Amino acid sequence: MTIKLTQTVQKGGCAAKISAEVLRKTLGSLNFSSNDPDVLIDGKDFDDAGIYQITPEIALVQTLDFFTPIVDTPFLFGQIAAVNALSDVYAMGGTPKTCLAILAFPLATLDPEIMTEVLAGAQSKIAEANASLLGGHSIDDDTLKFGLSVTGLVNPKSMWTNQTAKVGDQLILTKPLGTGTLTAGLKNSDYTEEQIQEALDSMITLNSILDLISPSLKDKIHAATDITGFGLAGHAMQVAKASQVGMNILFHKIPVFKLAFPSLRAENLTKAHRSNESYTKLALKLSEGIDSLDSKILFDPQTSGGLLLSVHPDAAEEIKTCLQSRFKSAEIIGSVTQLEAGSIEAPIQIHE
Repeated sequence: MTIKLTQTVQKGGCAAKISAEVLRKTLGSLNFSSNDPDVLIDGKDFDDAGIYQITPEIALVQTLDFFTPIVDTPFLFGQIAAVNALSDVYAMGGTPKTCLAILAFPLATLDPEIMTEVLAGAQSKIAEANASLLGGHSIDDDTLKFGLSVTGLVNPKSMWTNQTAKVGDQLILTKPLGTGTLTAGLKNSDYTEEQIQEALDSMITLNSILDLISPSLKDKIHAATDITGFGLAGHAMQVAKASQVGMNILFHKIPVFKLAFPSLRAENLTKAHRSNESYTKLALKLSEGIDSLDSKILFDPQTSGGLLLSVHPDAAEEIKTCLQSRFKSAEIIGSVTQLEAGSIEAPIQIHE
């Protein structure tokens, strides 16, 4: 009998993350400040990775990501987990170089061959990224969990962060939304992996974009983040707060997987849909014409989602065209605006 991995866990992928509200409350009591001047990016602004400068032209990009199964096929789970972890380095404008695996495996209930397939899937994507798997750590646990610690390189003079979006920038999203509801539908047996193949193909697509754009165009990208467990609304809000700007987003321009809205209407939801909506409720202002169920796509917890780029308006169309050679759904979804004086939260306007 073939075991469906999604049936072995209560929640899967980035939907299993601790909620952003709980994280902010917990981490708010910690001091991320360092006396080391070579620490360029730490955890205080909820950026995608840390950055440590080595020389004037070289800095390390460091990140770690792991989660429970989001799909049933072990090889595919390994691929998605690897691409998701590598994405944080790409979101900083960096290039992944080395990886260490993090594996928790229930030897009492799953065949060790599944472990081999998960690792093989991850290795296939690490190799595609021209990075190297150096080793890792494993434990015998009640629930399968897998991910990577990734180290990359970036020139500190041209790194991307979530702190440098500029008023007037255009916002580009590279991948459609909906992995959260569609994989919830998979777990609920509403869909098969074949029926959500569009989303699976997206989740195993590396967020590497530097080979698609010229160095001069890279300099036109002012800020970036990848859209994962906190949804488009949550990650956009974190960019807005870190950069002290607002955002106007056009709901109809947001790329969405074909089955995503029907899946939301079928109530294939996760706890993260609720926690992400709660996390962003003070920052979001939605037009009255946006359907309440459809609006949940803004809070859909993405696993291995796309990049959200804040781009100089003069270069936005050219960059979008370059991205569409690999990311066919890449779209300009809005713009960066001036933050209203006295605003406590960064307001994000969502228009029809």
